[in-house]
Amino acid sequence: MSSIFTDIDAETMGLILPELIMLAGMLAMILIPNLGDATMRIPLTRTRLPILFGGTRFASTNNPKIPNQIALTTFGLALVSAFLFIHNEGDVGNTLHVDEFSRLFTIIFTASLLLASIATTHRLPARPKVTAPIETDSLARADAKINALIDNRRQVDFHILLVTTGLGMSLMAMATNLFMLFVCLELASLSSYILVAFHKEIDVGGEAGTKYFIVGSVVSAVGIYGMSLLYLWNGNLDMADLEASWDAMETMDPFAAIGVSLMLVAFAFKVGAAPFHLAVPDAYAGASSPVAGVLATASKAMGFVALMRLLLIVTMPAAGEAFWFVVLAIIAVVTMTWGNLAALTSDNPKRILAYSSVAHAGYMLAALTAIGSGLADTDATALLMTAVLFHLVVLLLFKFGAFLVLSMLETEGRSHRLEDLHGLARRDPIVAASMFIFMLSLAGVPPLSGFLSKLLMINGIVNVSAGTGALSSTSIASWAQGVDPIFWLAVAIVLNSALSLFYYLRIGLVMFFEAPESERRLKRAGSLRMAIVGCALLTLLFGFGPMSESLLDLVSVAVDSFTGN
Repeated sequence: MSSIFTDIDAETMGLILPELIMLAGMLAMILIPNLGDATMRIPLTRTRLPILFGGTRFASTNNPKIPNQIALTTFGLALVSAFLFIHNEGDVGNTLHVDEFSRLFTIIFTASLLLASIATTHRLPARPKVTAPIETDSLARADAKINALIDNRRQVDFHILLVTTGLGMSLMAMATNLFMLFVCLELASLSSYILVAFHKEIDVGGEAGTKYFIVGSVVSAVGIYGMSLLYLWNGNLDMADLEASWDAMETMDPFAAIGVSLMLVAFAFKVGAAPFHLAVPDAYAGASSPVAGVLATASKAMGFVALMRLLLIVTMPAAGEAFWFVVLAIIAVVTMTWGNLAALTSDNPKRILAYSSVAHAGYMLAALTAIGSGLADTDATALLMTAVLFHLVVLLLFKFGAFLVLSMLETEGRSHRLEDLHGLARRDPIVAASMFIFMLSLAGVPPLSGFLSKLLMINGIVNVSAGTGALSSTSIASWAQGVDPIFWLAVAIVLNSALSLFYYLRIGLVMFFEAPESERRLKRAGSLRMAIVGCALLTLLFGFGPMSESLLDLVSVAVDSFTGN
């Protein structure tokens, strides 16, 4: 991967500016906190030269808040550069291609990690003035000082992992080679495994991280084995070559079919699709809320990039039904239903949001299934892809926004019980109102952006199946017998969205109508509060009006760059 960043000209540097910014931020986090007054003696002389690394660290660069500040700056600059230069297009070496599609996902990744960094400012606070315990301190005060010192020492580690995750995700979105895609995906995944278990003050954090790592490692091994079969079949892993070889097949080659199927298993885990989602609820519950928000938004988007590259570029036939169509349809229905039913029975807000994330993966998989049905023309394919990408963008707002609210509760040691949300409207009306907006948008209630994204997916699926029912049918039953099964995916989305209202409204009810366990207001946490309110406003504004149209136009351009139109 290092060769990507060597021997590049100014034009190429412009193409990968967000990645260079993240690389620079990573180096800054490593170097700046280690600056000191160390010197080196010139051999055979008494002259000493400053080397700046080691010795007594400079007070100005030894502030534990610096890593968080660098991370905020890094993700902010990367986000702005990705947005400003979204229309730049070109190749970087032989394995990366920058276009509107990849840059749209860079925006999703960096925005998600920026929100995580804002939340971490309060979830993992740095306290420059904390001192070591003394003999006169009480046991509780001594423990608090020790924990604060440990948190200060962990600042660099946590934020380097965040930047590494972002760099892996962004490079993965640009990959045009399956091997490169998988390497970058694993770079991001390995960092996320550690992040899940990072907050050791949570008893279940270590267990969740271990389980997430073990399951993730197993499915990664499965994916690598599938990739090796594709290499044996084709001789290289360039997606364009794989696509050409796939189109040239007269009969399905076992190596190709099994290889793609095994890689599908690996990517299904990344998006949280059933039955490969079993480690997801534990990971969300054990991780801190900022990290869980990254898993629910950026990691999910990363998985869908991989799925779309594999299914819609490599294995999509020029005509007719894709070989994975039936399997993916079953996975989609099982995923959305399983996720919603499991959320109904949970009393842990994080688990509710985890299962909700599983359900939303099912909705988007249903849209991809419709593309693989063989019935979708160019316009229908574009509509369905636009719906999926639009949903991934707005999901960042209302899903991460919900985790930001839970992050505020975590600063009090709460968020793991539904009772922690009781009376939130009495304690903090603005935060409670924002949380209610997020829940309604997740349920798909108009006029919020979650409704628009689901409507686009349903509309796309219905358009694909339009005209497949018998026109001469005298009853709904006879029409239903003749309609293409793809139509029932839209019905499944509608029914599951209606089902999800029960647990989303349940959260709203306990916030507004239950008595709080404590009357104390939430912490001020100015930056986190602004992020929550901003996500709530954008959730509303992207649901209708000119801002939603502008976002749809941007997403449509990204879809065109993906499809080559």
